[in-house]
Amino acid sequence: MALRESPFANGCMAGLHSLSWGLIFPCFWFLDQMIAACLPTTLEKKQRQEEQCSLGPLRSCFGPPLLLVLFVLTAPVALIGFLMWAPLQAARRPFIYSRGITSNREEGAANKLTGERGSFGFVTANLCLLPDSLARFNNLGHTQTRSKQIAQRVIQSVNRSQIEIYVDSPSSDTDSYCSRTSLLSPSRSYGSTDSQPPNRPPLVSDSSLPLEEVVCESGGGEGDSNPNAGEWDVAPGTAEVTKGAHLNQNSHSSKKAGQESQELDNVPWEVSSVFPTSVDFVCLQEVFDKRAAQKMKDILSPTFSHVLYDVGVYAFHGCCSSFKFFNSGLFFASRYPVLDAAFHCYPNGKGEDALAAKGLLCVKVQVGRNHQAKNIVGYVSCTHLHAPEADGGIRCAQLTLVSEWISEFQALTKRAHEIVVFDTLCGDFNFDNCCPGDAQEQKHKIFEYRDPCRVGPGQEKPWVIGTLLQQPTMYDEEVSTPQSLQRSLQNEDVRRSYIAPPFGSGGSPCDYPEPGVPWVGRRIDYMLYREDSLSQNCKTEIEKFTFITQLAGLTDHIPVGMRLGVSMNTEDPGGQQENRTHSLQQNPFST
Repeated sequence: MALRESPFANGCMAGLHSLSWGLIFPCFWFLDQMIAACLPTTLEKKQRQEEQCSLGPLRSCFGPPLLLVLFVLTAPVALIGFLMWAPLQAARRPFIYSRGITSNREEGAANKLTGERGSFGFVTANLCLLPDSLARFNNLGHTQTRSKQIAQRVIQSVNRSQIEIYVDSPSSDTDSYCSRTSLLSPSRSYGSTDSQPPNRPPLVSDSSLPLEEVVCESGGGEGDSNPNAGEWDVAPGTAEVTKGAHLNQNSHSSKKAGQESQELDNVPWEVSSVFPTSVDFVCLQEVFDKRAAQKMKDILSPTFSHVLYDVGVYAFHGCCSSFKFFNSGLFFASRYPVLDAAFHCYPNGKGEDALAAKGLLCVKVQVGRNHQAKNIVGYVSCTHLHAPEADGGIRCAQLTLVSEWISEFQALTKRAHEIVVFDTLCGDFNFDNCCPGDAQEQKHKIFEYRDPCRVGPGQEKPWVIGTLLQQPTMYDEEVSTPQSLQRSLQNEDVRRSYIAPPFGSGGSPCDYPEPGVPWVGRRIDYMLYREDSLSQNCKTEIEKFTFITQLAGLTDHIPVGMRLGVSMNTEDPGGQQENRTHSLQQNPFST
């Protein structure tokens, strides 16, 4: 069934909804700004101390009283609007679908799986785009400005020209990262792959070219002439540095940790100051503010032409037992057409989390068609779990619902003639894999999905970085810019000061439970995938996992990205396997 763009069945209901929100908004805005004026962020406090005039104290003294008067004056009108708005939510579909006009001529038409292989890029991030007053409890302000800056940074990154330099250590006795990924080097056309000779990684010799991405491999051999191989000094804002060894280059145990990383897992990973150019799907959490979501949609849609936003339910709705003042905060942007989507609201919210319609968004996308005119599709699911640390039982119940809802959605939407090439789950899970207090969630069956960052329950891989920043220190010089945050994350001693630490079963801070392993911090943002739900003869593997620092100063989370390689083996009816090239062509998509 084709998705319609409006969340309402007819224009009359949509018009009434717009009118009711127009009556509510002035009162809501005055209240929001009044509270925000009383809650300055640490950055604003610092800026006010540096001001040479007395405008700051004047604003603090006279601003809130004026806003309070305006709030009281507009409250009766807002009440009328609320009485109109609340009943309309029962008839509202739980998301808005936007199909924009893309500037990418190759969308769905010129992308190929060369030799039955291809790859797709995913990014997930928690943006804390709450109303301005509530965002300040997380030491973040100016929600509208931040939403615009975030979207612009994403677009500038994914649309930049890309040059990759691969450096393979001559002393390495294992297959290098560059020789592995050169077979699937992303091109400037999204979703496509260009075949490269396996022993001839691309090189750039023209020093006049702008250096956009540097990917290097440290072999770690004793014969290395450069003891700092893999830790290059690069111009700010120009490079992405990939390392195969442990992040703490200053630690005496870095070499051992790097060797352990290679033994445990050969996933290529990086700490990047920019978003990858090869992103196909963007999954966001905490985009609660409607105007912020609209701004992000407008900026992203020329590149990610299929967007689901304002996801969730309001008021009293279905299985939700409490009144919902906010939507789910989920936001999904795709370069590929959305064939189907469904949202489910968690019924067991508690405390302040119960005010928002947190839940699960399931999306089915079409990434092409093969030579037999069969649709090639993928599934992307995004969620935001219950937040309070002590409520592990609530999160476990929500994870069980996630597993059930995904299975139901895929059972309802799968077609016999389709080829499913990926199945991913991502989002802010609000628990990590190193805290003893999160042991219950770490052992949940949801990890039938593969987590590229973990060895098992309670044990992370040596190269993993926590994704939750400590809010009071977000604006320190060491982490306030993408480049400084990138450098800080690569040093374990510095990282300890800015990443939220693990906590014990009683809620008190504790050391990483496994002795002798690198310090990680709380990694609560996940990107998972699985294979058992894919079509026969389809396989996936991780091409790259990325910790992204480009949103430094704009959110209290570190976005993560994953590039998932897809391979498809086809056989004719007689059992003779043939080498075929599958051309991904856009299916006509009507709303």
